[in-house]
Amino acid sequence: MTTDGFITCLWFDGQAEEAAEFYVSVFKNSSIHGVTRWPESGPGEAGSVLTVDFTANGQRFVALNGGPQFTFNEAISFQIHCADQQEIDHYWTKLTENGGEPGPCGWLKDRYGVSWQVVYDRLPVLISDPDPEKAARATKAMMAMGKLDVATLEKAYAGE
Repeated sequence: MTTDGFITCLWFDGQAEEAAEFYVSVFKNSSIHGVTRWPESGPGEAGSVLTVDFTANGQRFVALNGGPQFTFNEAISFQIHCADQQEIDHYWTKLTENGGEPGPCGWLKDRYGVSWQVVYDRLPVLISDPDPEKAARATKAMMAMGKLDVATLEKAYAGE
């Protein structure tokens, strides 16, 4: 496979195919491109999944069954920019179901431990407004939230 740009590799401990199928089901513009399997020469079990090449939301990924040596943490996260509350609710619900964990300020971990930021598109504008009072109100509202609430953010920003 050749490509211009980057492909993100996600390291799993046996769940690469399951995870790729999950991400493809959550995001638009997604598909699985191919699965490679361990050969007889190993070191993994012959015929078991080694990698899954897939696209999620137009971004290329490879899911690798690398073993238990490495796990995901919050040092790396994926941002999902959402136009409205409906999109936020969709991604928040899908990514936290079946063992995902909600976090603060729009952050969450999915069932595989991958960190996501489910972000309202206007949030950077709200919290960096040149009017320090508007920015402070929006920031304070965001800091009190788990899943972002668009109406509450906009009301705080407006001083309502």
